[in-house]
Amino acid sequence: MSVLVFADSSEGKFKKSAFEVVSYGKKVAEQLGTDLITLTINGGDASELFTYGAEHVIEVKNGLSSFNAKAYSGIIKQVADDKSANIVVIDSSIDGLTVAPLVAVGLEAGYASNVVELPSSTAPFVVKRKAFSNKGFNNTEISTERKVVGVAKNSYGAHENAVSGNVESFDASVEELTVKSESIEKASGKVSIADADVVVSGGRGLKGPENWGMVEELADILGAATACSKPVSDLGWRPHSEHVGQTGKPVASNLYIAIGISGAIQHLAGVNASKVKVVINNDAEAPFFKAADYGIVADAFTVVPELIEKLKAFKQG
Repeated sequence: MSVLVFADSSEGKFKKSAFEVVSYGKKVAEQLGTDLITLTINGGDASELFTYGAEHVIEVKNGLSSFNAKAYSGIIKQVADDKSANIVVIDSSIDGLTVAPLVAVGLEAGYASNVVELPSSTAPFVVKRKAFSNKGFNNTEISTERKVVGVAKNSYGAHENAVSGNVESFDASVEELTVKSESIEKASGKVSIADADVVVSGGRGLKGPENWGMVEELADILGAATACSKPVSDLGWRPHSEHVGQTGKPVASNLYIAIGISGAIQHLAGVNASKVKVVINNDAEAPFFKAADYGIVADAFTVVPELIEKLKAFKQG
């Protein structure tokens, strides 16, 4: 028996979620008194994973030029079978939420997504999960012999636990794919929403795309990603790649700053997992204030420039 973790990557670099799932998998392996095995597919430098407790890394180089859920799930299943892994840990990113159910079907395993804590019990195997669009939690028992656990982003955290690891190459077979990517268009932002610790988001309260300069400037000072509400992307003010919310990209950042966003239920459901939410809106009755940790009732065109100047002065002095 072993614990297998899939450490996801993009363009040869590990995502932040990879370090989080390795940290999580390491602790689960310790709870069970078994080994941790970490799988990478066209990943980066395996020594980065050693820092977080990945004592045994399996590298698969399969020549795929882009992510493919069917191919990735097939590879994960092959490695899980070869290494007798009873527990497979995957992140709960958009890619992870696509791959994990396929892995679970292939392994005839129970699957729990959006897990936020280590198992409270291993016999029976019980995990705490987000539920009801992040408004609540439930405790789920996975009763199958093999189990797939999807770890919610930024819930457990990446914890350094340096080990002297080793790397093994694995020759995985990839069946002929019926769906292939012909081209990929990527967002040009400096920081991706998926990896951002801070997200600065704007809504219709900004009145038009010509006013987005202050959002971008604030994000640049904070080292943040820029985002927007659904109406803004629908109007074409910002690219759809920046749309966050229940119908867009989910956000689980440490800090989420919402500027001129009223806080429709679909938007709140997609950003509720953020640890600290700051709302700037001139409408004191905006629903977002009920979910906010900090709220500023004021004109964004006055507050945001002042905030930018204060942050600049703080950085300089």
